[in-house]
Amino acid sequence: MSDTASFAEQDSFVEADLNYLAPMSERPRSYTFEPPAGAPRSNIVNDPHRVAIHDARPHTGDYALDRHGFALLDHRSKVTSFDDESVIRGVYYREAEDLLKQVTGADRVFIFDHTLRRRIPGAQDYRDGPRQPATRVHVDHTAKSGPQRVRDLLPDEADELLRGRVQVINLWRPIHHPVYDAPLAVCDATTVAPDELVPSDLVYRNRVGETYSVRFGPTHRWYYAPHMRPDEVLLLKCTDSRTDVAARFTPHTAFLESDVPADAPTRESIELRTLVFHAA
Repeated sequence: MSDTASFAEQDSFVEADLNYLAPMSERPRSYTFEPPAGAPRSNIVNDPHRVAIHDARPHTGDYALDRHGFALLDHRSKVTSFDDESVIRGVYYREAEDLLKQVTGADRVFIFDHTLRRRIPGAQDYRDGPRQPATRVHVDHTAKSGPQRVRDLLPDEADELLRGRVQVINLWRPIHHPVYDAPLAVCDATTVAPDELVPSDLVYRNRVGETYSVRFGPTHRWYYAPHMRPDEVLLLKCTDSRTDVAARFTPHTAFLESDVPADAPTRESIELRTLVFHAA
């Protein structure tokens, strides 16, 4: 039993419906753009399950990337407005690189992507307008697609880099105000069975990425930080080339919080996707 299970027995929690993957005979697939004629935007069917999502704050210092797949940290950014792309890439990326090196002991961090999200009730993701919170349980990269990103993005160095340890770690932060309405829930990676992670295609115009969709499991232990603040960050390990660590793939999803004040602002957040390298 994961050590987070003993934490959860004593912690406060909320209950929410999380969208898992329903049983299906074909490979799950979603398009990031308008699909070819006759093809659905996604063939994935949700399988909602009501689960307890525990307050992570009483044990913040106990969670670790290699033991659970996530970590909640205090970290104040010098960036106060995330409206300027050059500031995000010039200032925020450097802060994130320094933090990830400090936490993981990595030799190198390469940030390859960031996404700003703003919740608009009723809006669909990957449509016109801001990206929406992702409300389906998933893992952004797989044991296959993590190394492939190294080959895609750093082709001249890939062979050498892949001889060492490679992780894909997301760094997630609320921006402008705390999160009231659509917080991010993370699952203790050690409570998820390997056969509950289902490789799935994410189709872009110029490539096909691979993510994990997730089947429901009764052992899953979920956590979140209530009213998470902009001076906090959540680290999520998506994949890890080391096979001897407890946590390698961390499912996560946004969920709709209950009892949100009518005048509360809707969620705004930024996430970075990073390749974290340890020399062989």
